[in-house]
Amino acid sequence: MKTKYISMIMMLFVGIVSCDEDKLDPVNPNQLGIETFYRTGPQLEAAVNSVYAGLQANNLYNREYFFLQDLLSDDCDTGGPQLEAPRAQVLNHVFDASNPVITANWRGWFRVVHRANLVLENAENTVEEITDDLRSRILGEAYFLRALANFELVSLWGPVPLMTASASSPDGLPRASEEEVYQVIFTDLQEAVNRLPLKSQYSGENLGRATKGAAQALAAKAHLFRGDFPAARPFLEAVINSGEYELVDRYLDNFEAETENNSESVWEVQFSEEFGNAGGWNADGSNIAEVTFRGQEYGPTAWRNVIPSISLVEAYETVENGAEKDDPRGEYTFYRIGDTYNNGQSVLTEDKVQGSTDRPSWKKYQAIYKRENEDTNSGINFRVIRYADVLLMMAEVENETSGPAAALPYINQVRARADVGMPPYPTAQFPTGSQEEMRLAIMHERRVELAGEQVRNRDIRRWRRQGVLPSEPIPEFQSRNDVLPIPLVEIDNNSALSNSDQNSGY
Repeated sequence: MKTKYISMIMMLFVGIVSCDEDKLDPVNPNQLGIETFYRTGPQLEAAVNSVYAGLQANNLYNREYFFLQDLLSDDCDTGGPQLEAPRAQVLNHVFDASNPVITANWRGWFRVVHRANLVLENAENTVEEITDDLRSRILGEAYFLRALANFELVSLWGPVPLMTASASSPDGLPRASEEEVYQVIFTDLQEAVNRLPLKSQYSGENLGRATKGAAQALAAKAHLFRGDFPAARPFLEAVINSGEYELVDRYLDNFEAETENNSESVWEVQFSEEFGNAGGWNADGSNIAEVTFRGQEYGPTAWRNVIPSISLVEAYETVENGAEKDDPRGEYTFYRIGDTYNNGQSVLTEDKVQGSTDRPSWKKYQAIYKRENEDTNSGINFRVIRYADVLLMMAEVENETSGPAAALPYINQVRARADVGMPPYPTAQFPTGSQEEMRLAIMHERRVELAGEQVRNRDIRRWRRQGVLPSEPIPEFQSRNDVLPIPLVEIDNNSALSNSDQNSGY
């Protein structure tokens, strides 16, 4: 869905970016209000488009989302001349409630919740140029996007204010329990599953909208985060048995512009250079961009603010199977000195790379595979959930509920991708009772397969809470860091919160 968003509706959706961030803007009599806007199907569709647009904002996938997720994990380190202080605080786990990267993500996700609520509340008011099927689909999209935002919030902050209606006054909401938030997440996702079409039923500019498979995969992720493997199983089975998805033969097809929304993509955030704003930070005054900074921030020939960690680089195995074979996913994930880029016309040399060159740089999501230089206007989509992730989640479910033998086909399917071709884990390696060995193998596969895809941080957090990490992977981790601090601006402005509501240790 490479859609240009309708500017006249944005005033409806940007006033509130957290539970109680700012007072509502005065009504402009020359612009449509809520009571008059949602009359037609195109207007309702534009409203749900604005929820997707919230994902493209600077405080989420345009920039701050990948910084927060990656720097909280053990996959990344700083590579450029100097990482900005707020990001260095996240990397070193010395952040507090005033950290702007954390605050940005909080605001971004509550903006998505607020906009989704507006769609859910007003869809029944649409009476012109709409069919029941279109209304139901748009509702399904809003339910999915609200569930996604709430899952991001609860998995990072624990108990959070639960917005089930759009903000209509400056009054805030208290924190709800994690259980209450998850109840809404799973109810929303079931509504989404019931209403959304399969991926194959979308075409043209609608390709990329939320689908039934995306809602099922997200439900599985949420159940896995809670350690509820039996509850995750039917959702994963539904995705796998749908016939909608398969691994692509070429691993890098998952991270390049020409192969977006492919057969492995379960769901991705859409970006496009076509509607970028020629180098500015945002596409319009509503803080919305249809491009992402990822290439410029991580690129080997650009700022190179974030590079792969030593432990990640060393995680890619060399195996003995008649002859030594390096895991090619390392080659596909990193740029090293001497590699070619720009369609093979340029060579990466030390003088082109900022900072120390003793470690590689990120290759995923980098646009220099086809051009000489990165810039701040990358149109490469973010693959939020892909089928390899689904298969590895199913391997984990099988291992925890049925044993390692049942997990083997799923983990080996990922290793057998055409241009990866890693030898399978042998059945003899996982006899009865070797659940722990299989668990470690799954942890390894998830790390090397999904590196740099904003998955590792949440994996570490759930495995830590379940007590299955073989060792603490983040030396700087403190127990208080298990959840993030409620942003100070939220406590100051939300009348339902006080300092006593802050997460412990902040």
